[in-house]
Amino acid sequence: MAIDSPSNLGRNVCLEGSAIVCIPRCSVYRYRTFSMKILLSLLALPASVAPLLAQTATPALLPDIPRSKTIMDAILAAGPVMYVLLALSVFSVMLVIVYLMTIRRGAIVSSGYMATADALLRKRDYLGLLAVSNRHGEAVARVVQKILDFTTKNPNADFQQVREIAETEGGRVAASLNNRVTYLADIGMIAPLLGLLGTVLGIIRSFGALGSDLGTARYVLLSRGISEALVNTCGGLAIGIPAMIFYAFFRGKAQKLISELESASTHVLALLSLQYDKRAERSPVLIEDEL
Repeated sequence: MAIDSPSNLGRNVCLEGSAIVCIPRCSVYRYRTFSMKILLSLLALPASVAPLLAQTATPALLPDIPRSKTIMDAILAAGPVMYVLLALSVFSVMLVIVYLMTIRRGAIVSSGYMATADALLRKRDYLGLLAVSNRHGEAVARVVQKILDFTTKNPNADFQQVREIAETEGGRVAASLNNRVTYLADIGMIAPLLGLLGTVLGIIRSFGALGSDLGTARYVLLSRGISEALVNTCGGLAIGIPAMIFYAFFRGKAQKLISELESASTHVLALLSLQYDKRAERSPVLIEDEL
């Protein structure tokens, strides 16, 4: 039962049994307001979820966005200089593979051949050593072959002439090794210059687009020219730097192998000098028969 009295204005009084409970009117008003807010929120929930669902479905309705360029696409679009740089890169890789197979100790001096040559020289079996040298492909075998060819064809030649033949052939082999290695050095110098040429062409194209009367399209052409210039610079350096690194590696290896070739040739000449010293005490007829 609710009782209103002038002395109790602003509140409602309820009787529950013997207890009197006083409920302020402002609390009832707040409770009703809060309930209305919850009801409105529940009614507005579907309207708020619908835009989210629409956003998730929007990408399927958008037009296809062009994919970003790959590295190969950027290289092929960087101008004609990049084609030359690609050819240089393929050539440098081929040179590195060939040098790894040919510039090695087994292709210059082998322990098996030197042991056979030492044994045949001590036995004075020059024809046998000449046959063995013809079957072997080492650089020292070619030097020994030249020496024995000259000795057998010129039995009256002195040891100084034989030494000159050995030094000439050894120098030719050393020059061949050094000349082959310098191809990598040439690529290491040419590739950055070609990249610089492509850079200059790209900058020229960019400034030409900037000075043209194409509106906003000139900025697209400007960025494209700058991109081509940077790609050419990167390509030239990417080819030149590894080429110079491999050149330094193979140059040191070639110098080491040339030293081993000189040592092996000196050993062969020392054994031949002993034979010549013994032949000097014999008659020319015996020397010719021995050769």
